[in-house]
Amino acid sequence: MNQDVKDFTVQKVKEFMSVPYCCAEAKEAGQAFLDALGTEQEAEKAKALIAELELDIMPVDQLIGFAKSEAGAQVFGAENAKNVAAHGEEIKAAQSTATARHVRRWRRFLRGKTRFWDRKH
Repeated sequence: MNQDVKDFTVQKVKEFMSVPYCCAEAKEAGQAFLDALGTEQEAEKAKALIAELELDIMPVDQLIGFAKSEAGAQVFGAENAKNVAAHGEEIKAAQSTATARHVRRWRRFLRGKTRFWDRKH
């Protein structure tokens, strides 16, 4: 993968790993991918990371509803649940902005339409 794509990917992986509502499995898969960069295992760990992230994808409206529920408060903690819901509202409000374009790009990427590990580097 070219350096720009690699830098962008590393940045986004670190960003999602740093949010308080990132599950342990996604953090582990993200760290395994970061550790494998530049090795023969990079493609394998990238595929594993994408598979893990696909399991965790939730539509923003569903996320907001969950975060506002009692179950969301139990999972995230009362204060974090409010923050998650507010963040979901921000994402929903930004659907027509450049941020939404990045989200759409990541969705295409995660759905396997763009697979950087299959490209010649």
